[in-house]
Amino acid sequence: MVNYIVGGVISGLGKGITTASIGKILQFYGFDVTAVKIDPYINYDAGTLRPTEHGEVWVTEDGGEIDQDLGHYERFLDKNIPKDHNITTGQVYYAVIQKERQGKYLGKTVQPIPHVTDEIKSRIKKIAKEGVDFVLVEIGGTVGDYENILFLEAVRQMKLEGENVLFVHVTYVPSIPTLGEQKTKPTQHSVKLLREIGIQPDFIIARSEQPIDGVRKEKIALFCNVHEEDVIADPDIDNIYAVPLLFEEQNLSKKILRKLGIVGKKKGKGYREWRDFIDKIRSLKEEVKIGIVGKYFDIGSFKLFDSYISVIEAVKHASWKNGFKPKIEWIDSKDFEKDENKLNILDKLDGVIVPGGFGLSGIEGKILAIKYCRENNIPFLGLCLGMQLAVVEFARNVCGLKGANSTEIDENTPHPVITYLPEQVKIIRESRYGATMRLGAYPACLKRGTLVHRLYGKDVVYERHRHRYEVNPDYVETLEERGMVFSGRSPDGKLMEFLEIPEHRFFLATQAHPEFKSRPMKPSPPFDGLIRAAKGLL
Repeated sequence: MVNYIVGGVISGLGKGITTASIGKILQFYGFDVTAVKIDPYINYDAGTLRPTEHGEVWVTEDGGEIDQDLGHYERFLDKNIPKDHNITTGQVYYAVIQKERQGKYLGKTVQPIPHVTDEIKSRIKKIAKEGVDFVLVEIGGTVGDYENILFLEAVRQMKLEGENVLFVHVTYVPSIPTLGEQKTKPTQHSVKLLREIGIQPDFIIARSEQPIDGVRKEKIALFCNVHEEDVIADPDIDNIYAVPLLFEEQNLSKKILRKLGIVGKKKGKGYREWRDFIDKIRSLKEEVKIGIVGKYFDIGSFKLFDSYISVIEAVKHASWKNGFKPKIEWIDSKDFEKDENKLNILDKLDGVIVPGGFGLSGIEGKILAIKYCRENNIPFLGLCLGMQLAVVEFARNVCGLKGANSTEIDENTPHPVITYLPEQVKIIRESRYGATMRLGAYPACLKRGTLVHRLYGKDVVYERHRHRYEVNPDYVETLEERGMVFSGRSPDGKLMEFLEIPEHRFFLATQAHPEFKSRPMKPSPPFDGLIRAAKGLL
C-alpha cells in the first residue's frame, strides 16, 4: 500500500515531519513502514547543493547523499533507509536518456508521458515490492510548481491503475493578525490545483499556528470535497516528536486503515513507549547549554539552521536521555576571526561542538574555538571537519608545527597534517565532485581502554562518512608523542577515525558523522558522552 504526501500553498510546511509521523502511527499498529522522498530538482542527488540553499545533506548507510527529510524518516521510524528511496528529476531523466541511447524504446519518440512517468512509476513499484506493509512517498515542492508536475501525473496514473493508494495533502491555514481569524482560501486554491491534475486528496493536513477550529474544518471539507473528519489539525507544537501523538489523538491511523479496508488492528506497546518518551521530555527542567560553532547560517537577511539539523537532533536525543533540557547556542566562527576576545563566550557553555563543513570560510575561527576549548578544559566534540581542525590546532600549538594546515585550506602548507585520501587525487584533478567522496558507513576499530571504546562498548563500530580529506599518516606518530590518541582506526590501520586527549575533561573528535545514526530513544554515543561530561556525569 502506498500513501502519497504532497504539499500546497508554501514550501517548508513540514511534509517530511508529516510523512515520518504517519509512518510512526502506522508502526504503533505493528505495520512495517518505509518512506521515499521525491525531489523534483534536476540535480542527480543532493551532494553538490549548498547547505544554506537546501539544508543539510543526509548520508545513508549505503552512501547516498540525500535531502534532509530522509533523516526525519530514519529518526522517527528507527530504521535505515537506502539511497534508492530518493528519486530526483535528474535521476529519472538520466535513466530515460540512457535507455534511449541503448535502443530500449525500440525507435519510439521518447516523451514525458509515458516514458518519463513510466520510469517514475517503476521506481516506486520496485520499492513497494521490498516486502513492507506501507510505502510513504513524499513529493517535494508545492502543488502548482512546474518541477513536480510529472511526478504528480505518475502517481495519478498509479491510482487509476488500481494501485492501493491514498493521497495526503499538507497545506497551510494562515492566521492574519489584522483580521483575527484563520483563512482557508489558500487551502481551497491549493486543492483546486491538485484536483485539476486529477488527484483528489483523501486527507488534508492543515498546518497552522493555532489548531483550526470546527468552522474552518467544515469550510475546508465543503470546498475541498473531503469529509470533515478527514481534515486533520496540525498546529505548531513544542516538539516535532509529539506530532505522531497529535495525529493519533485525531484517529488518523484508524482512518487510514479504514479507507484501505484494514480492520481489527490494535496499538502495540510502541505507542505507550512513545507517549512516555514525550511525557518525559516535557517534564525536564534543568538545561544543558551546548554551543555549535558553525558557518552555514546566513541566507540573505535571515539565519537558518537546517544545515545542522542532524547535529541539533543528536544533541536533543542525548540531552533527553540524560535528563536535561537542551539549549543550543549558535556561534558563527567568523565572529572569532574578527575579534578573538569574543572567545570567552565559550566559558558560559557546558560543551562545544564543531561540526562538518567545506571550504575556507570561518576556518580560522573554528580553530580558535577548538584551541580555547582544549586550553580551558571545556568539553569538546569535533565532527568530520571538526576532527581535522582539531588536528591542525594541536599540530600548530602543541607540536610546534608552524603553518600546519589541511591541503584543502592551504595547498602549500609546510605541514600538511590533513590531506587528500589517496583515491581522491585523480578525482579532484578531473573535477568529478558528485558522489565521489568517501561516503556511507565504514568500520572503525576502537582501542580498548580509551574514552571512545568506553562510550560505544564495542571493539568495532560503523559510522557514516562524507569527506575527501584524512589525517596524514606521516604525522600520526608526532601527534601521539605529544599526547593526542588516535583511539579509532580503519581495519587496516591507515585511516584515523577517532581521536581524543586523555588528560582533557572530554576532548573527542571523529572523522565520521555519528549524528546520522542518532535516534530519539537511542542517542549517538559521542553525543551521549558530551552531554554526560558537560554535566559531570562521565
